[in-house]
Amino acid sequence: MKAKASVLMILLLCLSAFAQNSQPSPKAEERIQKEVRHQILLLPHLNVFDNIEFQVNAYEVTLLGQVTRPVVKSDAERAVKSIEGVEKVNNQIEVLPTSPSDDRLRAALFRAIYQFPSLQRYALPVIQPIRIIVRNGRVTLEGVVDSEADKNTAGIRANTVPGIFEVKNNLRVAN
Repeated sequence: MKAKASVLMILLLCLSAFAQNSQPSPKAEERIQKEVRHQILLLPHLNVFDNIEFQVNAYEVTLLGQVTRPVVKSDAERAVKSIEGVEKVNNQIEVLPTSPSDDRLRAALFRAIYQFPSLQRYALPVIQPIRIIVRNGRVTLEGVVDSEADKNTAGIRANTVPGIFEVKNNLRVAN
Protein backbone atom coordinates (compact mmCIF):
# COMPACT_ATOMS: atom_id res chain seq x y z
CA MET A 1 0.00 0.00 0.00
CA LYS A 2 2.86 2.37 0.89
CA ALA A 3 4.57 1.58 -2.43
CA LYS A 4 1.41 2.50 -4.39
CA ALA A 5 1.08 5.75 -2.45
CA SER A 6 4.75 6.59 -3.12
CA VAL A 7 4.44 5.88 -6.84
CA LEU A 8 1.26 7.95 -6.99
CA MET A 9 2.97 10.82 -5.13
CA ILE A 10 5.95 10.74 -7.54
CA LEU A 11 3.59 10.69 -10.52
CA LEU A 12 1.67 13.70 -9.17
CA LEU A 13 4.90 15.61 -8.53
CA CYS A 14 6.11 14.90 -12.07
CA LEU A 15 2.80 16.03 -13.57
CA SER A 16 2.85 19.18 -11.43
CA ALA A 17 6.40 19.99 -12.49
CA PHE A 18 5.51 19.39 -16.13
CA ALA A 19 2.47 21.68 -15.90
CA GLN A 20 4.51 24.46 -14.27
CA ASN A 21 7.29 24.21 -16.86
CA SER A 22 5.08 24.03 -19.93
CA GLN A 23 5.67 27.02 -22.14
CA PRO A 24 3.76 27.94 -25.27
CA SER A 25 5.49 27.43 -28.57
CA PRO A 26 6.97 30.61 -30.10
CA LYS A 27 4.18 30.44 -32.68
CA ALA A 28 1.50 30.29 -29.97
CA GLU A 29 3.03 33.22 -28.10
CA GLU A 30 3.24 35.21 -31.35
CA ARG A 31 -0.45 34.44 -32.01
CA ILE A 32 -1.34 35.69 -28.51
CA GLN A 33 0.66 38.90 -29.10
CA LYS A 34 -1.10 39.55 -32.42
CA GLU A 35 -4.50 38.89 -30.90
CA VAL A 36 -3.82 41.15 -27.89
CA ARG A 37 -2.74 43.98 -30.23
CA HIS A 38 -5.84 43.41 -32.36
CA GLN A 39 -8.21 43.40 -29.36
CA ILE A 40 -6.67 46.61 -27.97
CA LEU A 41 -7.10 48.38 -31.31
CA LEU A 42 -10.77 47.33 -31.36
CA LEU A 43 -11.58 48.89 -27.97
CA PRO A 44 -14.55 51.19 -28.59
CA HIS A 45 -13.52 53.96 -26.18
CA LEU A 46 -9.77 54.01 -26.99
CA ASN A 47 -8.63 57.38 -28.29
CA VAL A 48 -5.51 59.35 -29.13
CA PHE A 49 -5.12 60.37 -25.46
CA ASP A 50 -4.81 56.75 -24.29
CA ASN A 51 -1.70 54.61 -24.51
CA ILE A 52 -1.96 50.88 -23.91
CA GLU A 53 1.07 48.64 -24.18
CA PHE A 54 1.45 45.00 -23.22
CA GLN A 55 3.90 42.23 -22.52
CA VAL A 56 3.26 38.54 -23.15
CA ASN A 57 5.10 36.02 -20.99
CA ALA A 58 3.98 32.49 -21.79
CA TYR A 59 0.22 32.49 -21.06
CA GLU A 60 0.24 35.71 -18.99
CA VAL A 61 -0.41 39.16 -20.43
CA THR A 62 0.60 42.32 -18.57
CA LEU A 63 -1.24 45.47 -19.63
CA LEU A 64 0.62 48.77 -19.18
CA GLY A 65 0.10 52.41 -20.07
CA GLN A 66 -2.24 55.26 -19.31
CA VAL A 67 -5.87 55.92 -20.17
CA THR A 68 -8.19 58.86 -19.62
CA ARG A 69 -11.26 56.82 -18.61
CA PRO A 70 -11.65 53.80 -16.32
CA VAL A 71 -13.89 52.05 -18.88
CA VAL A 72 -10.93 51.74 -21.25
CA LYS A 73 -8.89 49.96 -18.57
CA SER A 74 -11.68 47.50 -17.76
CA ASP A 75 -12.56 46.95 -21.45
CA ALA A 76 -8.91 46.17 -22.23
CA GLU A 77 -8.70 43.59 -19.45
CA ARG A 78 -11.98 41.96 -20.45
CA ALA A 79 -10.96 41.78 -24.13
CA VAL A 80 -7.56 40.26 -23.37
CA LYS A 81 -9.02 37.73 -20.92
CA SER A 82 -11.27 36.45 -23.72
CA ILE A 83 -8.31 35.51 -25.94
CA GLU A 84 -7.78 31.77 -26.31
CA GLY A 85 -4.59 30.72 -24.52
CA VAL A 86 -4.45 33.67 -22.12
CA GLU A 87 -4.57 32.29 -18.58
CA LYS A 88 -3.82 35.43 -16.58
CA VAL A 89 -4.07 39.18 -17.13
CA ASN A 90 -2.06 41.55 -14.95
CA ASN A 91 -3.73 44.93 -15.51
CA GLN A 92 -1.31 47.71 -14.58
CA ILE A 93 -2.93 50.38 -16.75
CA GLU A 94 -3.02 53.73 -14.97
CA VAL A 95 -6.22 55.78 -15.14
CA LEU A 96 -5.15 59.42 -15.42
CA PRO A 97 -6.69 61.87 -12.96
CA THR A 98 -9.64 63.93 -14.17
CA SER A 99 -8.56 67.49 -14.87
CA PRO A 100 -10.26 70.22 -16.95
CA SER A 101 -6.84 71.84 -17.35
CA ASP A 102 -5.34 68.64 -18.77
CA ASP A 103 -8.37 68.25 -21.05
CA ARG A 104 -7.74 71.75 -22.49
CA LEU A 105 -4.09 70.85 -23.02
CA ARG A 106 -5.06 67.61 -24.78
CA ALA A 107 -7.25 69.48 -27.25
CA ALA A 108 -4.56 72.11 -27.88
CA LEU A 109 -1.89 69.43 -28.31
CA PHE A 110 -4.04 67.50 -30.75
CA ARG A 111 -4.45 70.62 -32.90
CA ALA A 112 -0.77 71.59 -32.62
CA ILE A 113 0.44 68.14 -33.69
CA TYR A 114 -2.17 66.69 -36.03
CA GLN A 115 -3.01 69.93 -37.87
CA PHE A 116 0.63 70.76 -38.62
CA PRO A 117 1.14 70.22 -42.38
CA SER A 118 3.99 67.68 -42.21
CA LEU A 119 2.20 65.66 -39.50
CA GLN A 120 -1.35 65.69 -40.93
CA ARG A 121 -0.90 62.29 -42.56
CA TYR A 122 -0.74 60.74 -39.07
CA ALA A 123 -4.32 61.93 -38.42
CA LEU A 124 -5.70 59.84 -41.30
CA PRO A 125 -5.74 56.35 -39.75
CA VAL A 126 -8.61 55.49 -37.43
CA ILE A 127 -6.05 54.87 -34.68
CA GLN A 128 -3.66 57.80 -34.76
CA PRO A 129 -0.08 56.59 -34.21
CA ILE A 130 1.01 59.55 -32.08
CA ARG A 131 -0.44 59.09 -28.60
CA ILE A 132 -0.73 62.23 -26.45
CA ILE A 133 -0.59 61.52 -22.72
CA VAL A 134 -1.18 64.46 -20.35
CA ARG A 135 -0.82 64.16 -16.60
CA ASN A 136 -0.89 67.32 -14.45
CA GLY A 137 0.42 69.54 -17.24
CA ARG A 138 3.22 67.12 -18.18
CA VAL A 139 3.09 65.61 -21.65
CA THR A 140 4.44 62.33 -22.96
CA LEU A 141 4.30 61.49 -26.65
CA GLU A 142 4.15 57.76 -27.37
CA GLY A 143 3.82 55.79 -30.57
CA VAL A 144 5.56 55.34 -33.89
CA VAL A 145 6.39 57.80 -36.67
CA ASP A 146 8.08 57.38 -40.05
CA SER A 147 11.18 59.50 -39.49
CA GLU A 148 13.40 61.23 -36.97
CA ALA A 149 12.26 64.54 -38.49
CA ASP A 150 8.60 63.69 -37.73
CA LYS A 151 9.54 62.71 -34.17
CA ASN A 152 11.36 65.99 -33.64
CA THR A 153 8.58 68.03 -35.27
CA ALA A 154 5.94 66.46 -33.01
CA GLY A 155 8.07 67.26 -29.95
CA ILE A 156 8.61 70.85 -31.07
CA ARG A 157 4.91 71.31 -31.82
CA ALA A 158 3.98 69.96 -28.38
CA ASN A 159 6.38 72.43 -26.77
CA THR A 160 4.58 75.34 -28.46
CA VAL A 161 1.37 74.75 -26.50
CA PRO A 162 1.08 77.22 -23.62
CA GLY A 163 0.59 75.83 -20.10
CA ILE A 164 2.73 72.72 -20.47
CA PHE A 165 5.38 72.11 -17.82
CA GLU A 166 7.33 69.41 -19.62
CA VAL A 167 7.29 67.35 -22.83
CA LYS A 168 8.81 63.88 -22.94
CA ASN A 169 9.13 62.61 -26.50
CA ASN A 170 9.06 58.79 -26.44
CA LEU A 171 8.07 58.47 -30.09
CA ARG A 172 9.85 55.66 -31.91
CA VAL A 173 10.91 55.76 -35.54
CA ALA A 174 9.63 52.84 -37.64
CA ASN A 175 12.30 50.69 -39.27
